[in-house]
Amino acid sequence: MLTIVPTPIGNLKDITLRALDTLNEVDAVICEDSRRTSIFLNHYQIKKPFIILNDFNEYKMVPEIIQRLQSGQTLALVSDAGTPLICDPGFKLVRECIQSGIEVDSLPGPTATITALTLSGLPPDKFLFLGYLPEKMGQRIQMLQKLTQVNNLLKVTFIAYVAPHKLIKTLGDMKEVFGDIEIVSASELTKIHQQVQKKLISQLLSELKNLPAGRMAPKGEYTLLFRLPE
Repeated sequence: MLTIVPTPIGNLKDITLRALDTLNEVDAVICEDSRRTSIFLNHYQIKKPFIILNDFNEYKMVPEIIQRLQSGQTLALVSDAGTPLICDPGFKLVRECIQSGIEVDSLPGPTATITALTLSGLPPDKFLFLGYLPEKMGQRIQMLQKLTQVNNLLKVTFIAYVAPHKLIKTLGDMKEVFGDIEIVSASELTKIHQQVQKKLISQLLSELKNLPAGRMAPKGEYTLLFRLPE
């Protein structure tokens, strides 16, 4: 059996009793990076062997993991933080398990998407999760332009993940496509320096470009949330 186990996105206390029970009981833990997963497991004094599964070895490792599951092993799938499969590896493994008749269960738990949405002050009844926007500027702008078409059909709150080193370029592209709209920027969620702020794109860009010397933007990903005008 394979169990999908969400892990904290920041605060290590954000873990369910059921998740801890599962991690204690499985034969091994499937993870992206054993160093990061070890920090979490060691905090709860859980010792398990690791199986590394990431974007680079997924093609090779999925058949091996399937064999383990078919032999009767129980495995837990975790990501570096949050709910596995959401912008993280694991989809191909789950799909193969289903096709092979292997039981899969998924536990509820942390995800930056919902945490940011409930803190944003934006309407949460309908939202569209975009994941990470395209790497290339041309493709990114093209995708942003298509969101105006979506907005014409259905009024939603848009949510996207952005890596910190791409934040300024992404905000610039959004300003070019949508104009100087208000946007909610959420970072360091559940951590000591959690920050959720709603500002015009131009204001956010000005702050980021004028950070004091030696001060870096948060290392973790940003969650951007926004609505488009009618």
